[in-house]
Amino acid sequence: MFAYIKGILEIKTKGYIVIDVNGIGYKIFMSETAISKVGEIGNTIKVHTYLKVREDEMSLYGFNTNEELRMFELLLSVSGIGAKSAISILSNINPSGFALAIITNDVSKIKSLPGIGPKSAQRIILELKDKVEAEEKSADNNKTNEELNTKEETKFLEAISALQVLGYSRKEIDKALENIDKEELNVEDIIRKALKNLAR
Repeated sequence: MFAYIKGILEIKTKGYIVIDVNGIGYKIFMSETAISKVGEIGNTIKVHTYLKVREDEMSLYGFNTNEELRMFELLLSVSGIGAKSAISILSNINPSGFALAIITNDVSKIKSLPGIGPKSAQRIILELKDKVEAEEKSADNNKTNEELNTKEETKFLEAISALQVLGYSRKEIDKALENIDKEELNVEDIIRKALKNLAR
């Protein structure tokens, strides 16, 4: 319903902000990390949003980037993860670090997040890796893993999988990875640079 909300930042406090749009104040729940970066009171800001609808409540959740929004939506798709847990996770890990932990099976990294135990960490990794495998088999994926293994290093393969975790198509990823020097960068830096390219 709401792709984003743009207006004047009126309130900035723990757990949420309020944006004034033509005299209407929108209360938007955000991660602590996102709130710290959203801007100053009185500034005009733009926040990507997700509307959570229940029988007795409608809540808006906000994000500074599309990657944060994609990560939030992915977390909600995991059984047992609700909106509050997803926001808490976003306060403690960025999208590139999260995606890398998923594709490298880093259970210790995931279970270190608030409210996530070993079983939940394993479930998150299992369910989200399944989504990546489905993406790899989709029609817009023009290269097979076998072809990639002969042409690209492990770092690029991991970066590709991590970006797929965040919901990007293979076509978008290939374009974003063009002209990135894989020799000098680690996997997370490759992902960060690709995300900057995707945001253009």
